[in-house]
Amino acid sequence: MAASVDPLVVGRVIGDVVDMFIPSLSVSVYFGSRHVTNGCDIKPSLSISPPKVAISGHSDELYTLVMIDPDAPSPSEPSMREWVHWIVVDIPGGTNPNREILPYVGPRPPVGIHRYILVMFRQKGPLGLVDQPLSRANFNTRFFARHLDLGLPVATVYFNAQKEPAAKRRS
Repeated sequence: MAASVDPLVVGRVIGDVVDMFIPSLSVSVYFGSRHVTNGCDIKPSLSISPPKVAISGHSDELYTLVMIDPDAPSPSEPSMREWVHWIVVDIPGGTNPNREILPYVGPRPPVGIHRYILVMFRQKGPLGLVDQPLSRANFNTRFFARHLDLGLPVATVYFNAQKEPAAKRRS
């Protein structure tokens, strides 16, 4: 059963990053043993490595995963919206992502609480050659999806992260 979009509306994922859609795929995201649920807090130190992403779907269907931060560099002044952290394409249903177009870079929020959004799209077929974005800053998920004819998302999950305090030095 696919998830409700309500937390995505409340968290302004729908609106800021994607348009309204009907979830039709289940996606589970884990950083280590920590399951990502909409709006949960994940420490940047827990998300240095790419998450384990498990998707439902049929093995004959292919999916694209995009992970972005719409709050870069600051939630109050997101002048670099959207900062793209990861792009993976041609993911067969029921498996894990493995064809990276843009290698994973973990969250490093400089100030404030940032949303990190993982968006899944169903592909119409294999994508073949996909150019890497020229910059991670000012990526546009909607434009990317239109450019590759991906349509609306089929699943989305997001988490929050903020800069961790520096370890206190002991004398």
